[in-house]
Amino acid sequence: MMAGIARPNRGTIDVNGRVSALIELGAGFHPEISGRENVYINGIILGLTKKEISARFDEIVRFAELEDFIDQPVKTYSSGMFMRLGFSVAINVNPDILLVDEVLSVGDASFVPKCLDKINEFKRLGKTIVFVSHDLETVTRICDEAVWMRKGHIVMKGYPKQIVDAYLQDVSEREEKKQRLRRQEIEEKIEEKASSPEQEEGERHRWGDMSVEILRVTLRDGKGNEKFIFHPEDSLTVEMEILAREEKEDFGFGIAVINGAGVTTYGTNTFLEEMKPLLLPAGNHKVSLTLPSVPLINGFYFIDAAVHSRDGAPYDYHHLLHQFRVDSLHKDVGHVRLDHSWSFGDGLRFKPQG
Repeated sequence: MMAGIARPNRGTIDVNGRVSALIELGAGFHPEISGRENVYINGIILGLTKKEISARFDEIVRFAELEDFIDQPVKTYSSGMFMRLGFSVAINVNPDILLVDEVLSVGDASFVPKCLDKINEFKRLGKTIVFVSHDLETVTRICDEAVWMRKGHIVMKGYPKQIVDAYLQDVSEREEKKQRLRRQEIEEKIEEKASSPEQEEGERHRWGDMSVEILRVTLRDGKGNEKFIFHPEDSLTVEMEILAREEKEDFGFGIAVINGAGVTTYGTNTFLEEMKPLLLPAGNHKVSLTLPSVPLINGFYFIDAAVHSRDGAPYDYHHLLHQFRVDSLHKDVGHVRLDHSWSFGDGLRFKPQG
């Protein structure tokens, strides 16, 4: 509506100044004609004369880094090339108001910083930028005010960091609710899984003779609260409630952390840690393993929990039944985030973040 593409069904929108909108990849481009012709068509749509477009043409192409492709049909362009040309046209019509809706998410890694630099230049010139994005880091970095919307309604507006933190908290709470529902479903089915020997081995998520049974597995934070979403600096306790139907002298407990790809990122048990079992009395007991931090990469993880004999024969084994998520601001790759620091010799410099 701010771009004039749609009309409000009630109320009014006051727009003062020339608007340039980059709201959909390829919007306003004709796929069968060249990039050169599309630049002229888009420039005219945005209010420039042909003479004005010609004066700015070389700068548009240079900023888009499309000198070798400008005379090719845009249907041959990649999504990144589309974005580069569209953004370059949008900023070179010298708008008073720039609308940017998500399209930077498909930009080339080397081009997006150029776009953000240009947006910051527009800010210094006192122009208005309306930036719509799910890239929370970029919203925090370039925006002076943020508006959080849900289903067309404003939930909250104000200082970007405050709004982003509130949004992440809301996402976390809703995810916690989903995980609790999933937990209830697991608990309802867990007995069924334990009593279904006819299942194929690869389809089973629980097995063992149940002479010692894991009744419940709970994940807790450092305050003892049940939790499903953790940050790397949080502590995580895996608490097992067990029922020994008979006294045991040969017993051990094990835990494994498995990532979404099925790779075991960590595993241990009391035998590996050379704890010699003496006695497990019949009755109910609790067993806990605490990790002081969770140095894992962003993503979903599963907990395998087991009670078994020294030779590995399971009394009760839970496989991929218990899930948690790690939310991290870091962008590392791999499986874990190792403690580290960088140092550089004289003369080596990097551009400060932000």
